[in-house]
Amino acid sequence: MLDSEQPYRRKLIEVSLPLNAISNESAREKSLRHGHPSTLHTWWARRPLAACRAILFASLVDDPIDWSDEFPNEDDQIAERKRLHQIISDISRWENTDERKPGAIELMNSARFEVARSLARSRGDVVPTEPEEVLKYLSDEETGVTVYDPFSGGGSIPLEAQRLGLSAVGSDLNPISVLITKATIELPASFTGDRPVNPSARHRITRGSKGRPSTDGIWRGYAGLANDIRHYGLRVRQEAFNRMGHLYPTVTLDDGSDANVVAWLWANTVPCSNPACGMNMPLIRNFQISKRDGRPRWTTPIVDRESNKVSFNITNSNKGIKHERTAGRDGAVCLACETSTKLEYVRNQALEGNMRQQLIAIAAEGDRRREFLSPNKYHESVSLTVTPARRPDGSLPRKAISIRTRAYGLTEWHHLFTNRQLNSLCTFSDVLRDIVPEIINDGASPEYAKVIHTYLALAVGRLAHAGSRLSMWVNAGDFVAGVFGRQAIGMVWDFAESNPFSTKTQNWMAQIEWVAKVVERLPSNVGPGFAFQADAANAEYVANGPVIVTDPPYYDNIGYADISDFFYIWHNDMLRDVYPELFVGRQTPKRDEIVAGPMFENPKEHFERLIEKVLSRIKSACSTDFPSSVLYAYMQKKGGNNGSAPAGWEAFLTAVSNAGLRIVGTWPVRTERKAKLNALKGNMLASSVVLVTRPRPEGAPSASRREFVDELEVSLPSELDRLTREENIAPVDLAQAAIGPGMKIYTKYSRVETFAGEPVPVRDALTEINRVIGDYFLSEQGELDSRTRFCIDWLKEHGFDEGLFGDAEVLAKAKDVPIGDLVSQGLLEARRNVARLLPISAFQTPKNADQCVGANTSSWEGLMRVAFHFQYTEEGRGVEGAADIIREMGAKSDEVERLARIMFDHYDRKFQPSNSRVYNHIADAWRDIREQARIGQQLSNV
Repeated sequence: MLDSEQPYRRKLIEVSLPLNAISNESAREKSLRHGHPSTLHTWWARRPLAACRAILFASLVDDPIDWSDEFPNEDDQIAERKRLHQIISDISRWENTDERKPGAIELMNSARFEVARSLARSRGDVVPTEPEEVLKYLSDEETGVTVYDPFSGGGSIPLEAQRLGLSAVGSDLNPISVLITKATIELPASFTGDRPVNPSARHRITRGSKGRPSTDGIWRGYAGLANDIRHYGLRVRQEAFNRMGHLYPTVTLDDGSDANVVAWLWANTVPCSNPACGMNMPLIRNFQISKRDGRPRWTTPIVDRESNKVSFNITNSNKGIKHERTAGRDGAVCLACETSTKLEYVRNQALEGNMRQQLIAIAAEGDRRREFLSPNKYHESVSLTVTPARRPDGSLPRKAISIRTRAYGLTEWHHLFTNRQLNSLCTFSDVLRDIVPEIINDGASPEYAKVIHTYLALAVGRLAHAGSRLSMWVNAGDFVAGVFGRQAIGMVWDFAESNPFSTKTQNWMAQIEWVAKVVERLPSNVGPGFAFQADAANAEYVANGPVIVTDPPYYDNIGYADISDFFYIWHNDMLRDVYPELFVGRQTPKRDEIVAGPMFENPKEHFERLIEKVLSRIKSACSTDFPSSVLYAYMQKKGGNNGSAPAGWEAFLTAVSNAGLRIVGTWPVRTERKAKLNALKGNMLASSVVLVTRPRPEGAPSASRREFVDELEVSLPSELDRLTREENIAPVDLAQAAIGPGMKIYTKYSRVETFAGEPVPVRDALTEINRVIGDYFLSEQGELDSRTRFCIDWLKEHGFDEGLFGDAEVLAKAKDVPIGDLVSQGLLEARRNVARLLPISAFQTPKNADQCVGANTSSWEGLMRVAFHFQYTEEGRGVEGAADIIREMGAKSDEVERLARIMFDHYDRKFQPSNSRVYNHIADAWRDIREQARIGQQLSNV
């Protein structure tokens, strides 16, 4: 029954979600490649489609709690939620979105029906049942629902709204974002089921599942469009090769055969700082150029003092290579005279125009493997003597969040490309324009030719990403990695120049295939989609109360406008006549970008003012029947979690509160794979937090600071239990995940006041939330055994360094544990007048874990032995080794996981990521460890 305090029916997202299923599919999605929309074109911090799909469905479907006539008791409600959760779990799987696979369309139709049923139930309508009727009901202007994302980015949210049968609208200030979103939800819509126009396809039939020809001769979905993209992509290659193929010579292999070059490997050079040397120093991060197939290869330097030059030769060992690298963050070293040079000198030489390039290896197409050849003067001279027809305009920003190349003299966008790369990209751009009349002559309408032109241009964008002076050779896989391995543009010492005319990594036809596969898999029988350029703070929001789900910028984490200029300079060249409304300037608009960037006089004030304006517009424009959801994630770049509020969260949540929005639900959704997290050298966020909001009622009460803190201390610990025990949220994510439940309390009040009547700012509220988290772990510490509590307190005071033995005795007595036991059990080392905790390296577990651990083992010892398996990858055995430990510890093993979280919190507050990392990984992998232990126990019982 609805009442004045809650004048709406709650949606599933406000009450319950199958969070583990959503998180698992969201994290797994990062490993999916072919056909996934994220591979259409680079965009940064894309939210997983699985999470977007689940959030949208749960935002539109009723929770049974407010339908007492249909679900009169708690058991009925639980059963209904379980049924809806299963639908969410099913539609979250990427494989289930492929319309070409049996059952996929039926599954999505069932999800659409649930949305339509909730709409009809609230309106008193008769719910449609036939799939076509359901789709019409959901997308119709009168009966349907429109989802609007004012920060559409890569188009994930509008695409998933469209897949659910809804009208989808996305906007963004950035023209590259709008272009990608258009290509995802808008451009192909008019060509569903159309045959291709190219002459080679007139007597062919479409590809079916797994690329095999269909037997019915029907071009399903966008298969015809994808076929045309492939055909005209090939035509572009042919014409481009005619114009510049001579600039990409072949090589002769050892067997005398000719082979295409896959990539030329180059090193930047600067003159040696030793005046008596005069050698150009090659700057190289790793001399090993291949680790694959048991055939390691190195490019070995040869110093010739007569010519005063360094040459390179390919070898199968590193014998004779004195240095693992010649350049790094600390500076560079000369291969000839061994003089070490500071990084400042390298930068100064680059700024003075003294940085050159030298070829150090050639990777070629071999028989089912890469072949590596020593560089030769002809190949080097061909590249270095190319003069491009033109260079794109535009300077790199002087102040930017995510660009670090100006210090090396790379100040113009064209500086990020070699002359041959510039010539290549300009040639492909020219050929694209020239191919459009051919497409029309083959029977395409001007509109259809425009669409094909756009997708081919996106392939050129992909080619630029893989064809830059900042593209790197990956020796573990023998391929070229694009510029944006991170969400920034950074300097690289040596780089790989890919060959657009090879048949291997990062060639032109490979880029075409990536684009075509995405188009083939886009949902075709969907609701309408539309994308346009608009500043979110001033955009005209969609009429009739849209459902708003969005993913705004994360304060100062990414400078979207700055780094997207990398692509804008090329798309502007190719598409300014096609989309004059998008490409109107030399670079992307930046003045109104909502980021806390250094280009603004007061970055924090700029972000807060504009994001608050956006959120205020959301409050005034959003549907009153549905909640609005905002995905947000922010990790402080510097400084520890020492009780102060992270700047990004403080600014964003201040805007949420000032805009009059109330947080009614929060969900931390994992978006990163564990394998990726564990491979990184530092901790990183694994989750994004979904903040579910409703407009705060006009008559919302106020509260005193004491009332807020009391409520926080009562409610937050149970939420922390849920996050850590049920959701297994990674420790690195806990602080930001806990912000939601804490701010849920803060934002329900119109104002939280001090005793003097002054408002309590969000910063103070976040500090209180952080304090409660600390108190939570302190209380957890009190439940551990006395030996472990001794070790924790000693660690806090001395770390793993030595302290006075007398202090150890006093602490041991306070914990009621004999100090001799601590020594005999290998936890503490005592000699002379000093004592110290034994480090992780001292806790290597024997092969038979039951020889050293058991039910009486302290939690500290258990954690140290588990940590050894994670910290020392050669001697340790990771999850398997950890599972052996906790299996022998039995029920007490759960304390090991709690202690890992306590240890992470300790080091995180001290901002020691190198120490906290191992404990984050242990807690994050705990479910896997426990499952492995269970399997091991079952095997031992057989």
